[in-house]
Amino acid sequence: MTGRPRRAAAFAAVASIAVVSPTLGLVTAVPFALIAVAAAFLISSGPVFELFARPGDRQDQRLNGLAGFALAAAGLALLSTAPQLSMPETVFTATIFGVAFGNLGKQLLDIADVTELRAVVGFLIVGAAAAVAGQAAVTVQLRGEIDVALISFLAIAAVLLAAILRELLYERDDPVVLFTVGIALWGLESLAGSLDPTYLLIAVVLTGLLGYVSYALGTASIAGALTGVLLGLITIVYGGFGWFAVLIAFYGTGALASKFKYDDKSARGVAEENDGARGTGNVLGNSAVALVAVLGFAAADQLSAPEVLFVVAFSGSLATALGDTLSSEIGGLFDTPRLITTLEPVEPGTDGAVTWQGELAGLVGAAVIGILSATVLPGAETLVLAGVITAGGIVGITVDSVLGATVEGDRLGNQSVNFLATLGGAGGAVLIAVAVGLF
Repeated sequence: MTGRPRRAAAFAAVASIAVVSPTLGLVTAVPFALIAVAAAFLISSGPVFELFARPGDRQDQRLNGLAGFALAAAGLALLSTAPQLSMPETVFTATIFGVAFGNLGKQLLDIADVTELRAVVGFLIVGAAAAVAGQAAVTVQLRGEIDVALISFLAIAAVLLAAILRELLYERDDPVVLFTVGIALWGLESLAGSLDPTYLLIAVVLTGLLGYVSYALGTASIAGALTGVLLGLITIVYGGFGWFAVLIAFYGTGALASKFKYDDKSARGVAEENDGARGTGNVLGNSAVALVAVLGFAAADQLSAPEVLFVVAFSGSLATALGDTLSSEIGGLFDTPRLITTLEPVEPGTDGAVTWQGELAGLVGAAVIGILSATVLPGAETLVLAGVITAGGIVGITVDSVLGATVEGDRLGNQSVNFLATLGGAGGAVLIAVAVGLF
């Protein structure tokens, strides 16, 4: 084993310290801290340096990568073992193992000159397997009962989020990856109840299959597909398959709309970039509000809030997302668009421009989400709920157009506008629901 795989194996060996955290307790942070100090100030050459050194480390004569990794691990160890804090040791171990062993799996496949997709799959499989094993070992030391479904879910969530972040960031950003995964996993664990292994298996297979199909069809990049898989898995675990059906209605219809007459839209300068493949930013811009709503639904009892509040917010945000997507993708095929703020004729593709055909398509998209949500999600009377969600979607679509005409471009990017629009759609739906007495 040479080069990157050997370095990845060395990092995985350092990560293995996490598995004895129940035995070491607060002292767990000490070996990680000592390694960080040695990497930053003491080791500048020799076999150990060569084992851990990344290309930039040789120029600096300092093991920056190892120092950052070990320091982040020490910080998470303190969160996990300090008496006044409460990060579960299983979460700590899943985070460290998922990132370190996942990278080992990726590097082992990289030397076989496989495709980028297969290397990412190697990261996911090896990282998840190691995270499951690490959590099981920690649970045994704590004399607890191993919940196979829960530790599997946490392991899969950890490696999916880590893989997404590593696609977006640089290798030197491992400390950011570790802390982000650790904190996110901590939150997910705190909301997780009892999971049925079969239910989880179906969720993983279903979301994984749809993620692969979206990548294979060119409707999502690797990072975008991974983000969709993670959001879908969280939606099923904390909401249910009905919630997932609504989410997929947006993803699937939106993806088809992006591909519809793509060459014509490209010639007009209004086509989605990257041949219509959606990246992480696009997925999160349209789905982040829905994700928060799903987690809010899971925490409804703790928040003393009505569940229908989160149903309405979830669906209102996705009604906006689908309505806006259809409005843009269909409306962009027609001439004589007008700026929503002044109604002046503008060129196709102008931010904030609308056509009556696009507005009609947006209304249909919002109504599709409204009707589907009212059918498959828990809530009030079907027709009332469908109307509330559709109206919220129209509010969000209008917010998107107004923001596009006023602040998009110089002040806000498209993804930020999408986020604010879906937030507006969720908020609008909630306010309308209150007005009609849904809760």
